[in-house]
Amino acid sequence: MKKIIALAFVAVSVVMACQKVPLTGRNQLMLVSSKELLPMSFQSYQEFLDTNKVVKSGASVNSVKTVGIRIQKAVEEYLRETNNSALIDGFKWEFNVVDNSAVNAFCMPGGKVVFYTGILPICQNDDGIAVVMGHEIAHAVASHGAERMSQQLLSNGVLTAGQVGLGVAMSNKPSQTQQIYNTIFGLAAPAAAQIGYLLPNSRNQESESDHLGMIFMAKAGYNPQEAVAFWTRMSKASGGGGGTPQLLSTHPSDGSRINNLKKFLPEAMKIYNERK
Repeated sequence: MKKIIALAFVAVSVVMACQKVPLTGRNQLMLVSSKELLPMSFQSYQEFLDTNKVVKSGASVNSVKTVGIRIQKAVEEYLRETNNSALIDGFKWEFNVVDNSAVNAFCMPGGKVVFYTGILPICQNDDGIAVVMGHEIAHAVASHGAERMSQQLLSNGVLTAGQVGLGVAMSNKPSQTQQIYNTIFGLAAPAAAQIGYLLPNSRNQESESDHLGMIFMAKAGYNPQEAVAFWTRMSKASGGGGGTPQLLSTHPSDGSRINNLKKFLPEAMKIYNERK
């Protein structure tokens, strides 16, 4: 009987800890808020830059920074229009390029973006960069990092469903909490950081980021039709002799992703055409 009561309590607590992604309505488990992750994110981002070769200038760097700033402004505008500006409270936007042949890019909580030089040839142009930029920023805006960490803290027993907050996790098992954070964001050690890992997102998170990313890039004035073209190029790149690019690992199948992008396209094109 006690076991049944305990399980019922856990189930109720999990339900109470769930919230909806404001922009899509999807339910997500949130034992940790994105705001709580910001100090760790900013520190880890700087450590990453300090231990990697940041490209300071050049056409590609200019493109990444220009596209990043335009999408940042589009996101801020979109969130004001939808009364969701609180989603990016505390963000300190930053856009950098790192000299690394890995096909990779990421956005940490708080708007901290990195593009690897290895992904730029597949981007090909500013619209391609906007596809990746919009997608990665969408992960941060939709609090996917906090969601993933909440899932890991719960499954690893660092937090119970009735305990909420990163502070509780750090007081319970601080070293394990830090390890989970490092694993999620690929920052377990400088060597791992140089290899560069993406947040191991669920398929729902990936589809959500594809959808929101297309909206963000369209609102910034970039052609969302490029999303289908970019992911088609990524699919071809993953079929080469070098193995699956990290940007595609743990992600939906190529065909499924491209089909979903085509479904999202009419909405994004409407926004894009209104901006022209």
